[in-house]
Amino acid sequence: MLRPCAADHGVRPVTSPQRRVALAIDALRHGWPITLDGVYRLLPAETGFAPGAAARTMLISAARAVTLRLANQRAAAVPEAPVLIRGAEPFDLALARALADPAQDLEHPLKGPFLAEPIDHPASAVAAMELARLAGILPAFLVDAEPAGEGTDVAAADLAAWQDSTHLTVATRARLPVAAAEDAEIVAFRSADDLREHVALIIGEQRSDRAPLVRLHSECLTGDILGSLKCDCGPQLDAALRAMADEAQGGGWGVLLYLRQEGRGIGLINKLRAYRLQDQGFDTVDANNRLGLPTEARDFPVAARMLDLLGVGAIRLMTNNPAKVAALEATGVTVAERVPHQLPPNPHNARYLDTKRDRTGHLLT
Repeated sequence: MLRPCAADHGVRPVTSPQRRVALAIDALRHGWPITLDGVYRLLPAETGFAPGAAARTMLISAARAVTLRLANQRAAAVPEAPVLIRGAEPFDLALARALADPAQDLEHPLKGPFLAEPIDHPASAVAAMELARLAGILPAFLVDAEPAGEGTDVAAADLAAWQDSTHLTVATRARLPVAAAEDAEIVAFRSADDLREHVALIIGEQRSDRAPLVRLHSECLTGDILGSLKCDCGPQLDAALRAMADEAQGGGWGVLLYLRQEGRGIGLINKLRAYRLQDQGFDTVDANNRLGLPTEARDFPVAARMLDLLGVGAIRLMTNNPAKVAALEATGVTVAERVPHQLPPNPHNARYLDTKRDRTGHLLT
């Protein structure tokens, strides 16, 4: 017969690494603290909700430390690298938010002086920056702020399990006639611990004797839905679907992978912050980096997993970016051909396309 246990019987619930990361991301989006590896209790500067909270130190990105003239040359080479800083007075959330967001530098002149300190737990600090990116918030934290409440426990090692693309599965599929092609099928993919739901659109009849025309398209709300002229995402999406429809007419087929990785993996809000920095004169790369975010943060193993679940072998990849070919091949995908996918510029995205060509290696003429 089972006997009731006392409330303090000492048995703690066991959670998976994936669940711990999912809970930590949720906590950061809500403004609650997280505890990383038991060594840092971190309150997010952007979303933090803890009236009266203050901390002696902050964890910020190397890019922000450069603005404060605190990062050395090595640290500055990796904009998203963590830097621990101390101020003459404790940091409260208002000051932390002003320090975190470079888009506000013109409105809120930076205070100081600040001092960079050694990071005793570098792996944990790096994981904090990555968790902020995954949560779509600015990479800046109050360290051991008081009062802030109990933190959600997570470990740096948990990230590898959460990012394991083998957890992605097919959720459902259905026929979906689209404007470019009536003969199309949509397939939805989902992972238990990740709220992002990726989809694939298969145009034409899937066949094993012919490599499909494939386009990896990262979600772009502003370009795909609102018709933004600042990028070429919307026109590239439409042109890819038309090209796949033409392929199907000739007996081939195509696959569009629509990846929920807004802003090359930095999230919608941070992408719009980067737009604001571009309006101040920074190009796409520098805008991302000033936010303390990487230029490229897309999850290519997810795309590889989607292709594998669809039973797709070798592909003909529609891209102007050789680095995308290399990234996919590094995951085991066979890219039989790179198919150029260039569209004419407009007055609003000409500089954006020049930056792609000159700074990220896109083959544009």
